Amino acid sequence: MNLLRKLWNNLHLFMALPAILLFGLFFIYPLAQGIGISLTDSNGMAPPRFIGLQNFVDFFHDARAKKDVYNTVFFAIGSAPLLNVFGFLYALILDRPFKGKGFVRAVVYLPAVISPLIMGYVWYFILQPDRGFLYHLLASLHLGTGGSDWLGNANSALIVLVFINVWQFVGMTMIIYLAGLQSIPKELYEAGEIDGAGYLKSLWYITIPMVVQSIKINVVTNIIGSLSVFEVIVALTDGGPGYSTESLSIYILRMLYGSFTGYSTAVAMILFVMIIIPVFLFMRYINKKEFEM
Repeated sequence: MNLLRKLWNNLHLFMALPAILLFGLFFIYPLAQGIGISLTDSNGMAPPRFIGLQNFVDFFHDARAKKDVYNTVFFAIGSAPLLNVFGFLYALILDRPFKGKGFVRAVVYLPAVISPLIMGYVWYFILQPDRGFLYHLLASLHLGTGGSDWLGNANSALIVLVFINVWQFVGMTMIIYLAGLQSIPKELYEAGEIDGAGYLKSLWYITIPMVVQSIKINVVTNIIGSLSVFEVIVALTDGGPGYSTESLSIYILRMLYGSFTGYSTAVAMILFVMIIIPVFLFMRYINKKEFEM
């Protein structure tokens, strides 16, 4: 009888066991393996030799790696906030009743379901100087030739990439915010109107606190996606001109293909930390604010 009672009291542990095993198999074990490889001079062929933190030291002394860190952080700082701001604004607009609302939602969301690699190639042909669609459009409207090589200019290429990334994935952010907005009880807004709250006060004191879960999902996923950006850069600039738009994800892949397995794994560990830190700080901040609400 006591044994049955103990089993019943610990049933939740048995129920969680499959998830714990999968988490350990597909996250903890690969992470431990990665940390181990990052401390060696592995090239994927010869037996690896332990070299301690030398790969990390080499990374912080590599000018190209520093440039890639800058590119990655710049892209994330540009993309993540804009995705959330415009995604939330779109959601507010498309949550209101008007004719054709479903069609507009579909148009905004559609780019998000297309592969970033394919969408990158589409934009590549649109932005081609002298022969791209934008060139001919501006010429036909007598607004100039549009012949500037925005993707071939180191000063503008990264900004163009941020714009394209925001344009493509703002629909995904919008859908999550829409789900949050539609779950807010209408009675809260009616009570706010009775108390004399205008639109902005209702937005600040009712809407935003009630969509905090959507904010969490969007901010975290956009931070992760922006810091690990890969496909859109490969399709549009391939990291060029030079290394002016190369991200850490592309750098990792190129080092891996260059038989620097240990070094590329060390860079992957650094990128992992770069992602974990802002996510952790944001979640700590938003959970504290949510508790205060």
